[in-house]
Amino acid sequence: MTSPTFSVCVYCGSRDGADPAYAQAAKDCGAMLAANGWRLVYGAGDVGLMGRVARAAQSGGGDTFGVIPQHLIDWEVGKTDLTTFIVTETMHERKKVMLMNAQAVVVLPGGAGSLDELFEALTWRQLGLHDKPVFVLNTNGYWDPLLDMIDHIITQDFADPSLRDYFEVVSDVTALKTALTRQARAQSS
Repeated sequence: MTSPTFSVCVYCGSRDGADPAYAQAAKDCGAMLAANGWRLVYGAGDVGLMGRVARAAQSGGGDTFGVIPQHLIDWEVGKTDLTTFIVTETMHERKKVMLMNAQAVVVLPGGAGSLDELFEALTWRQLGLHDKPVFVLNTNGYWDPLLDMIDHIITQDFADPSLRDYFEVVSDVTALKTALTRQARAQSS
């Protein structure tokens, strides 16, 4: 396989969640990445949405780059059949390796870990440590309460309104594909 020209870091849950639409969106996202020849960079788990996005990318012939800390290999069922499988010592190392090996970030539904990853990516962008676009896939309005909270943080003057400029909300995988295509083209020009 040739080296990918565009890599997308996907943060998502290690569970499927309550709405079957989340699992479908994860599968559709993985298939979409593979169909476009874009590499999936993710947390190397084979459970929940993580496993679904990776298996769909693999089924589509996509390049997969997984990063997992040693202490989560059993818990998240480390997916060792990826194109690239990296084991780190710490969670912090995992997040850094994932972000630094991608040109864009996508956040699917998830829990505390996905929130941690999203806010670290936003904070690092705010601090000028990277300029990668962050896309929030708001499947069936999953992230609406978070978006309201971010607006509240801004109106209460704990963040500048520019915080909203550091991410783009997309409603479905079709809109995500359009946004990522725009980013991939901008990067290649």
